[in-house]
Amino acid sequence: MSKLESKIPEGNVEQKWSKYKSSVALVNPANKRSLEIIVVGSGLAGSSAAASLAEMGYKVKVFCFQDSPRRAHSIAAQGGINAAKNYQNDGDSTYRLFYDTIKGGDYRAREANVHRLAEVSANIIDQCVAQGVPLAREYGGMLSNRSFGGTQVQRTFYAAGQTGQQLLLGAYSALERQVGLGAVEMYSRHEMLEVVTIDGVARGIIARDLISGKLERHFGHAVLLCTGGYGNVFYLSTNAMGSNVTAAWKAHKKGAFFGNPCYTQIHPTCIPVSGDHQSKLTLMSESLRNDGRIWVPKKAGDTRKANEIPEEERDYYLERRYPAFGNLVPRDVASRAAKERCDAGFGVGASKMAVYLDYKAAIDRYGKTQAKKLGIDNPTAEQLRVFGKQVVEEKYGNLFEMYEQITGENPYEVPMRIYPAVHYTMGGLWVDYNLMTTVPGMYALGEANFSDHGANRLGASALMQGLADGYFVIPYTIGAYLANEIRTKAIPTDHEAFVKAEKEVQDQINKFFAIKGTKSVDHFHKRLGKIMWDKCGMARNEKGLIEAIAEIRALRDEFWKDVRVTGTADEFNPELEKAGRVADFLELGELMCMDALNRKESCGGHFREEYQTEEGEANRDDANFAYVAAWQSTGNGSWELHKEELKFEAIKIAARSYK
Repeated sequence: MSKLESKIPEGNVEQKWSKYKSSVALVNPANKRSLEIIVVGSGLAGSSAAASLAEMGYKVKVFCFQDSPRRAHSIAAQGGINAAKNYQNDGDSTYRLFYDTIKGGDYRAREANVHRLAEVSANIIDQCVAQGVPLAREYGGMLSNRSFGGTQVQRTFYAAGQTGQQLLLGAYSALERQVGLGAVEMYSRHEMLEVVTIDGVARGIIARDLISGKLERHFGHAVLLCTGGYGNVFYLSTNAMGSNVTAAWKAHKKGAFFGNPCYTQIHPTCIPVSGDHQSKLTLMSESLRNDGRIWVPKKAGDTRKANEIPEEERDYYLERRYPAFGNLVPRDVASRAAKERCDAGFGVGASKMAVYLDYKAAIDRYGKTQAKKLGIDNPTAEQLRVFGKQVVEEKYGNLFEMYEQITGENPYEVPMRIYPAVHYTMGGLWVDYNLMTTVPGMYALGEANFSDHGANRLGASALMQGLADGYFVIPYTIGAYLANEIRTKAIPTDHEAFVKAEKEVQDQINKFFAIKGTKSVDHFHKRLGKIMWDKCGMARNEKGLIEAIAEIRALRDEFWKDVRVTGTADEFNPELEKAGRVADFLELGELMCMDALNRKESCGGHFREEYQTEEGEANRDDANFAYVAAWQSTGNGSWELHKEELKFEAIKIAARSYK
């Protein structure tokens, strides 16, 4: 019998969620008051889940390692959030959003979860508008939409280039309301370092107060991990430097299976690496591909400045290769195409590892529209430029400012230079339809789980999933579990399981300080990142992955012999925090390479060089790999693979084409 029970409801995919909601077990209001829920992470998934569950009457504790939930990495999301409202009357629907997401993920996502996501997407917009989130509006007051990659409709709602920030402030307001009412206890500057299980059931966590260094024990009838992705295993990524895998990894080592760890998203629209001094990369929103055109010179090694290259000598390669979608192909397709052009010698900039993102055509087009609105029949070139710039500034202004501050170049005057970078991880803890991991009572929401995006996430779907899970999914599905927990009294934290878990955390902290090595934590993190990027990044192959596994094991051994952690444990100590996170990355990195080595196909963001079409596109193997890879930790750095077969009933599985 399989150890994976997905608990997908019976019936047609269009009816599963509505039938589920009508029949799922409920917890009456009086019983909710005695049930305690721990939420780890306070980004979009965590804040929305905590606010919703507290509103329902549960006792909620929220933990975040930042000084405020407002500092969660969700705040960095720029471009927008998808929803199937069809405001543009351009043919959108719940089914089309569902189909686009399955296809965009290269047919490696679970149908039932994706359809549920598409169903509740419209509710998210209503919820956020009711909270006062200032989503962009047209002149007449209607909510505005724009396009994102992998779709041919406009379904992305946005707030200039700061959508994540505005959505997070909405969820944060809802959370703080519950804090003010006493329904939520907020623990900022606390990091979860261990899961507490009793008889295989999640019963709490061990957290470290990052200011005092004190270890704390916290009981919960259920534990929700809303801790984001693990892209920082590559060291350089668009993630905040504090983003890490520790909470999910501790859950994994306590029995939670890890799903599809090799599925990493490379975002095509990032500011290129400028040198070894960098600690992170900066994302330029995918929304810029809405109006910007991507190109390289037709002549390899062209050293002319962008504005000196005439139109007929420019290769708009995405428009050439994918005429149906053009610059709005999915992220994995656009990223590989940029890499291919640069590898072939057509890259631009000092490093030659960049392509141009050009707004001249958009400025001209918007300028003509504005001139018409103003009744100017024969505008001058300067007027068109001024008018067009005003429109672009309204839509994307903060992104253009950010680019200029970082690069010193004015993107209104010269094209931006962009190159792919690690951005999002589609893999994560394996969860069933209820969002529960293989550890009873332990849930994973948002980017921390694997469930909705398959092998490639479409742009503007991360915010959608985080808020869907928190506002509209977990409030229903958690009842299926907690209805059977109403007789479980709060377990005292002097229980032997809590004592043992705290001792394990303390022992690791002591071990870090006892090593007294010669190399910093960052030294090892950078080396791990280079191995991962070179051999498990945008392209992978068997030889490189085998080498990477051996190199990571050797690096991990060196880390535990020669890392130097300064300071003490009973104080604010960022070096100690980083040491714990990098120790977990050094284990996760090996599993990612093992998963990539095992998956002998190319799909979405997982591109095995041995498995590609004659045109250089990803070549799936549906006969052998149409499954979720769920890895079980068996201890001592070894794993056992379990497979969840993916069945497609509402969608016909097919070769993915954007031409």
